Amino acid sequence: MKKIIVVTGASSGFGARASRALAKAGHIVYSGMRDTKGRNASQVAQADVYAAKNGVDLRTVELDVQSDESVEAGINRILAENKRLDIVVHNAGHMVFGPAEAFTPEQLAELYDVNVLSTQRVNRAALPQLRKQKRGLVVWVSSSSAAGGTPPYLAPYFAAKAGMDAMAVVYARELTRWGIETSIIVPGAFTGGTNHFAHAGSPADKARAAEYEAGPYKGFADDVLKGFSSIVPPDADVSAVAEAIVKVVDTPFGKRPFRVDVDPTQDGAEVVNMVCDRVRAELLRRIGLNDVLTPRVLESKSLSAA
Repeated sequence: MKKIIVVTGASSGFGARASRALAKAGHIVYSGMRDTKGRNASQVAQADVYAAKNGVDLRTVELDVQSDESVEAGINRILAENKRLDIVVHNAGHMVFGPAEAFTPEQLAELYDVNVLSTQRVNRAALPQLRKQKRGLVVWVSSSSAAGGTPPYLAPYFAAKAGMDAMAVVYARELTRWGIETSIIVPGAFTGGTNHFAHAGSPADKARAAEYEAGPYKGFADDVLKGFSSIVPPDADVSAVAEAIVKVVDTPFGKRPFRVDVDPTQDGAEVVNMVCDRVRAELLRRIGLNDVLTPRVLESKSLSAA
């Protein structure tokens, strides 16, 4: 059944691919991105071309996830145009690369804002509608780094993604009684097909970073990138992440997986997450809260079944 979906951080990478794939699957999709009339104007044009060429309902919406006002305005526009919202896809995020010590506290705060606080802004704007409908789905695009192998020089990014994953896990249990499902998509390292590494931020403290480069970690950044590339299979296709999101969305309510790993490098996150999620679920059962492990089936006020 056709659903109304918003995807954050959809100007490029996973977000852009997921938006297109979801629209092609027959849904009404809003690609959220900031500065739609400025630096992302070309991405808006590309989305329009894709929609026209493929005969799909793919729309763009101004959605700066670092701004309460922008998020509220974007979600309100979607609701005004459709009178409902079925699915939220938390995809917005940013990566930085370099020795952790060379990043300023302000940089870490901004990274946390983009990767974690952004989800809170969107949830506070969108969840009242999903709760009113008594049905919905929240999809979180996490990272295998939250539980799998973690090479150096990515500490600030890994810490932020771990924070997002922790939020997703607990949020899930606070939404099931409202009839809202959660699925966490866990991509591994893709060195091609996304702009993660190409657009990664760098340390603001150049002098501190230079000390690492002049010392025993000379050339280490290249070693990390080469190491990543060496374990990514040549046939690894970043579109698999978008396909995983489409599959989750199109799975009937109540049967969606809590986690889906899309990790061509097999860094161990799938195994660790399986154990962690099982332990967390067991604790809820022990304290008599096992009902929050599955979404309640309530009489939906939405025009579509999310």
